[in-house]
Amino acid sequence: KGSARAWVQFIGSSAVINASYNVSSITRLSAGQYEVNFTNALADANYAAILGMVPGSAINPSRPMLKIDGTGAYSTTKFSIGTWSPTTTVLADAPMVTAAVFR
Repeated sequence: KGSARAWVQFIGSSAVINASYNVSSITRLSAGQYEVNFTNALADANYAAILGMVPGSAINPSRPMLKIDGTGAYSTTKFSIGTWSPTTTVLADAPMVTAAVFR
């Protein structure tokens, strides 16, 4: 307990992974919407995902927002991330997105 079960850093526009642990792939569903897929399934879906990003020009840099995407609930094999700007309420790719999963 206490160590990350998975983590990833990826490029938002292409979903290319720069570095990761226990993440097999990122699926870019549309601009600003991603699924993080685990290499090895977790024991259950009772985990915390911590998110971060570097905002880009398409995202208001003074108010960038990340969220766990409500359309994709946590599961043992993946979870969803959305990057968007509350100013425009439009999903947009961030240059870099990070996530770490703890349980």
